[in-house]
Amino acid sequence: MNGMRQWRIGFVGYGEIGSTLGAGLRERGVEQVAAFDIAAFEGPYAALIQSRAEAAGVRLLDSLAALAEASDIIIGVTPGSASVASAEALAPHLAERHVFIDIASATPRVKRAVEDALRGTGALVADGSIVGTPRDGLALPILASGPAAEAARDALVPWGMKIDAVGPDLGTASAIKILRSVLIKGIEGLTHEMMLGARRYGLGDQVLQSAAATLMKRPFTDFAGNLIATGVIHARRRSEEAAMAAEALADVGIEPIMTRSTAERLRWVDALALKEHFAGRIPDSEAALEAMEARIADGQAGGQRG
Repeated sequence: MNGMRQWRIGFVGYGEIGSTLGAGLRERGVEQVAAFDIAAFEGPYAALIQSRAEAAGVRLLDSLAALAEASDIIIGVTPGSASVASAEALAPHLAERHVFIDIASATPRVKRAVEDALRGTGALVADGSIVGTPRDGLALPILASGPAAEAARDALVPWGMKIDAVGPDLGTASAIKILRSVLIKGIEGLTHEMMLGARRYGLGDQVLQSAAATLMKRPFTDFAGNLIATGVIHARRRSEEAAMAAEALADVGIEPIMTRSTAERLRWVDALALKEHFAGRIPDSEAALEAMEARIADGQAGGQRG
């Protein structure tokens, strides 16, 4: 680590993510790491937060003013619901010398509100989004966007963090994460339903292996493109199969919340009448998506542009 600049790094929030990154940075040789957490000195989690900080050699401070004074780079790791309030409380203490990156999970609208709250402080601000898990340790993958994205990346990657700058517009990183979550969190809910139902039928291993064989046949980008392209032609049949899957779950006492929603979404696709539009021929995925958007714009579907 000789020759690398020693940054003073502060964390707003010292829960699972903050403590993972803080401990990792200290292990890699960052000399000054501090944190402020509203639950650090009283409440049910105070002992846990204090023990984590003490074990890592991270200083726990009692105010945001103290954290700003002790830090060059500040990383926000509060819950997304607290991002704006946290930024508003931090704003009076920031100056041009500060780099601030909020890596909480939140929508682009929330991250832009954070930027608005810090406007006029002179600090460089970035939007960050986590696309891994704490099990990745210090190398937890983070996307960053906005004015401070490259500065945060250049300062922290040499110390072992994994930050990819994805654009100059604040909100880009969070948009990637949140839209990705439509699929990733949906898979989680569907997997619960599939495996609970499979266990009731005594077919847990067989169902899991069958699903894995289908999902692993090709790269995911090809798989997703094929689903979109063929879906506009076969939506009716697939919606009927999803409805039958929901019935099979209900028959063994599993509420098919996700599966019923899947059937409803596929019925929505069928109602667009794109099979007729494409004369029964499977289009490429881009043409299929453009046709869906055109139907929405024309008011022919139960959705609207956001």
